[in-house]
Amino acid sequence: MEALELSDYRAANSRIYLEANDLKDFRARRDELFSTHPQSPVPAGSFTGLRYYPSNDDAIVEVDLVPADGEIDIDTGGPDGVVHYRRVGILPTPFGELSLWWFAVYGGGLFLPVRDATCGKTTYGGGRYLTDTVKGTHGRGVEPLGGNRVRLDFNYLYNPSCAYNDAWLCPLAPPENRLAAAIEAGELTYH
Repeated sequence: MEALELSDYRAANSRIYLEANDLKDFRARRDELFSTHPQSPVPAGSFTGLRYYPSNDDAIVEVDLVPADGEIDIDTGGPDGVVHYRRVGILPTPFGELSLWWFAVYGGGLFLPVRDATCGKTTYGGGRYLTDTVKGTHGRGVEPLGGNRVRLDFNYLYNPSCAYNDAWLCPLAPPENRLAAAIEAGELTYH
């Protein structure tokens, strides 16, 4: 039963990313999912609403993905163990360079964790994600534009599940995705 619920949660999350009309609609749909779904990372009955920075046009950038090799292993600290990633390339953003990763497992998927100067102050201390396509976060934060061009919308930065509940364990941003700049966009701390 739990596996079916988790699969349904991921499908519902994907629909939010694929169907929301705009950032406001996206955020309202996430609140609804978190407050009603049995697989929400927030314990049942305790959801108080997600908090966000106001929409920030300066947090939307288009950059060229610079091809780069590399691999990294990130220990999740839980049953997933060590997860292996392959670097897709470097994204030279106005906030600093970020590595875009590919899950090197069956099915794969893009992964862009970010830890910036807001972490531990106004945002989750372990960092946030801009995309994790294994979880269905397609097309909002990281949008391929053709060729090597990519649109990054940091208004869609979100907390990993471990930010809401200690029962969840998450891969966090590796050193090359830790920025000295503050990205005042996206989701704030939950508590």
